[in-house]
Amino acid sequence: MIINATKISRGALIGALYAVLTISLAPISYGPVQFRVSEALTLLPFYLPEAIPGLFAGCVFANFFGGFGLPDMVFGSLATLIAAVLSRKSGNIYLAALWPVVSNMIIIGVMLHVLIEVPLVATCIYVGLGEAGACYVVGVPLMKILEARKIIVRG
Repeated sequence: MIINATKISRGALIGALYAVLTISLAPISYGPVQFRVSEALTLLPFYLPEAIPGLFAGCVFANFFGGFGLPDMVFGSLATLIAAVLSRKSGNIYLAALWPVVSNMIIIGVMLHVLIEVPLVATCIYVGLGEAGACYVVGVPLMKILEARKIIVRG
Protein backbone atom coordinates (compact mmCIF):
# COMPACT_ATOMS: atom_id res chain seq x y z
CA MET A 1 0.00 0.00 0.00
CA ILE A 2 1.37 3.38 -1.03
CA ILE A 3 0.69 6.31 1.26
CA ASN A 4 -0.29 9.36 -0.73
CA ALA A 5 1.03 12.40 1.16
CA THR A 6 -1.02 14.79 -0.98
CA LYS A 7 -4.29 13.09 -0.10
CA ILE A 8 -3.40 12.85 3.60
CA SER A 9 -2.47 16.53 3.62
CA ARG A 10 -5.63 17.49 1.77
CA GLY A 11 -7.78 15.52 4.24
CA ALA A 12 -6.00 17.14 7.18
CA LEU A 13 -6.46 20.59 5.68
CA ILE A 14 -10.19 19.97 5.17
CA GLY A 15 -10.51 18.81 8.78
CA ALA A 16 -8.65 21.87 10.05
CA LEU A 17 -10.81 24.19 7.95
CA TYR A 18 -13.96 22.50 9.27
CA ALA A 19 -12.80 22.93 12.89
CA VAL A 20 -11.69 26.54 12.44
CA LEU A 21 -14.95 27.55 10.74
CA THR A 22 -17.07 25.82 13.37
CA ILE A 23 -15.19 27.17 16.38
CA SER A 24 -14.73 30.70 15.03
CA LEU A 25 -18.48 30.93 14.32
CA ALA A 26 -19.37 29.30 17.65
CA PRO A 27 -22.43 31.40 18.46
CA ILE A 28 -24.24 29.98 15.43
CA SER A 29 -22.46 26.60 15.20
CA TYR A 30 -23.84 24.90 18.30
CA GLY A 31 -27.20 24.32 19.97
CA PRO A 32 -30.79 23.49 19.02
CA VAL A 33 -30.95 26.34 16.50
CA GLN A 34 -27.71 26.29 14.54
CA PHE A 35 -26.26 27.26 11.19
CA ARG A 36 -22.92 25.48 10.98
CA VAL A 37 -21.31 27.04 7.91
CA SER A 38 -18.59 24.39 8.03
CA GLU A 39 -21.19 21.77 7.10
CA ALA A 40 -20.95 23.07 3.54
CA LEU A 41 -17.66 21.15 3.48
CA THR A 42 -19.52 17.85 3.94
CA LEU A 43 -20.09 17.95 0.18
CA LEU A 44 -16.37 17.62 -0.49
CA PRO A 45 -16.41 13.80 -0.18
CA PHE A 46 -18.53 13.75 -3.34
CA TYR A 47 -15.32 14.86 -5.09
CA LEU A 48 -12.52 13.88 -2.71
CA PRO A 49 -12.64 10.63 -0.71
CA GLU A 50 -9.87 11.92 1.55
CA ALA A 51 -12.31 14.52 2.85
CA ILE A 52 -14.18 11.79 4.78
CA PRO A 53 -11.60 11.20 7.55
CA GLY A 54 -10.67 14.88 7.51
CA LEU A 55 -14.25 15.98 8.16
CA PHE A 56 -14.67 13.37 10.87
CA ALA A 57 -11.51 14.46 12.69
CA GLY A 58 -12.35 18.14 12.27
CA CYS A 59 -15.82 17.56 13.68
CA VAL A 60 -14.49 15.63 16.69
CA PHE A 61 -12.13 18.51 17.44
CA ALA A 62 -14.76 21.24 16.89
CA ASN A 63 -17.32 19.45 19.04
CA PHE A 64 -14.84 19.36 21.93
CA PHE A 65 -15.46 23.11 22.20
CA GLY A 66 -19.23 23.03 21.70
CA GLY A 67 -20.46 22.70 25.25
CA PHE A 68 -22.13 19.29 24.95
CA GLY A 69 -18.97 17.33 25.70
CA LEU A 70 -18.44 13.70 24.91
CA PRO A 71 -21.96 13.01 23.57
CA ASP A 72 -21.50 15.67 20.88
CA MET A 73 -17.98 14.51 20.11
CA VAL A 74 -19.34 11.00 19.54
CA PHE A 75 -22.79 11.53 18.02
CA GLY A 76 -22.12 14.82 16.25
CA SER A 77 -19.01 13.40 14.64
CA LEU A 78 -20.86 10.20 13.77
CA ALA A 79 -23.53 12.28 12.00
CA THR A 80 -20.82 14.01 9.97
CA LEU A 81 -19.08 10.70 9.18
CA ILE A 82 -22.31 9.08 7.99
CA ALA A 83 -23.15 12.13 5.90
CA ALA A 84 -19.66 12.20 4.36
CA VAL A 85 -19.72 8.51 3.42
CA LEU A 86 -23.19 8.76 1.90
CA SER A 87 -22.28 11.97 0.07
CA ARG A 88 -19.33 10.15 -1.49
CA LYS A 89 -21.64 7.42 -2.81
CA SER A 90 -24.20 9.87 -4.24
CA GLY A 91 -24.89 10.20 -7.93
CA ASN A 92 -25.04 14.00 -7.99
CA ILE A 93 -24.20 16.99 -5.82
CA TYR A 94 -27.84 17.68 -4.89
CA LEU A 95 -28.29 14.19 -3.49
CA ALA A 96 -24.89 14.48 -1.81
CA ALA A 97 -26.18 17.59 -0.02
CA LEU A 98 -29.24 15.74 1.26
CA TRP A 99 -27.29 13.27 3.43
CA PRO A 100 -25.81 15.83 5.83
CA VAL A 101 -29.28 17.33 6.26
CA VAL A 102 -30.93 14.00 7.07
CA SER A 103 -28.08 12.64 9.18
CA ASN A 104 -27.72 15.74 11.35
CA MET A 105 -31.44 16.38 11.57
CA ILE A 106 -32.03 12.95 13.08
CA ILE A 107 -28.86 12.32 15.09
CA ILE A 108 -28.30 15.85 16.42
CA GLY A 109 -32.02 16.43 16.91
CA VAL A 110 -32.32 13.31 19.08
CA MET A 111 -29.08 14.08 20.92
CA LEU A 112 -30.20 17.61 21.82
CA HIS A 113 -33.64 16.34 22.81
CA VAL A 114 -32.05 13.88 25.23
CA LEU A 115 -29.32 16.20 26.57
CA ILE A 116 -31.21 19.44 27.07
CA GLU A 117 -34.82 18.24 26.90
CA VAL A 118 -35.92 20.39 23.98
CA PRO A 119 -38.92 19.29 21.88
CA LEU A 120 -37.80 16.51 19.53
CA VAL A 121 -39.70 17.38 16.36
CA ALA A 122 -39.03 21.11 16.59
CA THR A 123 -35.34 20.52 17.27
CA CYS A 124 -35.04 18.11 14.33
CA ILE A 125 -36.70 20.70 12.09
CA TYR A 126 -34.45 23.54 13.31
CA VAL A 127 -31.29 21.48 12.90
CA GLY A 128 -32.48 20.25 9.48
CA LEU A 129 -33.24 23.77 8.27
CA GLY A 130 -29.85 25.06 9.39
CA GLU A 131 -28.17 22.11 7.75
CA ALA A 132 -30.15 22.60 4.53
CA GLY A 133 -29.02 26.22 4.46
CA ALA A 134 -25.39 25.26 4.98
CA CYS A 135 -25.48 22.51 2.36
CA TYR A 136 -27.80 23.89 -0.33
CA VAL A 137 -27.34 27.65 0.04
CA VAL A 138 -23.61 27.66 0.81
CA GLY A 139 -22.29 24.18 -0.10
CA VAL A 140 -23.78 23.44 -3.50
CA PRO A 141 -22.92 26.85 -5.02
CA LEU A 142 -19.42 26.64 -3.50
CA MET A 143 -18.86 23.17 -4.98
CA LYS A 144 -20.19 24.30 -8.38
CA ILE A 145 -17.74 27.23 -8.38
CA LEU A 146 -14.81 25.02 -7.34
CA GLU A 147 -15.77 22.46 -9.98
CA ALA A 148 -16.17 25.07 -12.74
CA ARG A 149 -12.72 26.45 -11.94
CA LYS A 150 -11.27 22.91 -11.98
CA ILE A 151 -10.18 23.24 -8.33
CA ILE A 152 -12.00 20.01 -7.51
CA VAL A 153 -12.85 17.15 -9.81
CA ARG A 154 -14.90 14.09 -8.96
CA GLY A 155 -12.42 11.29 -8.57
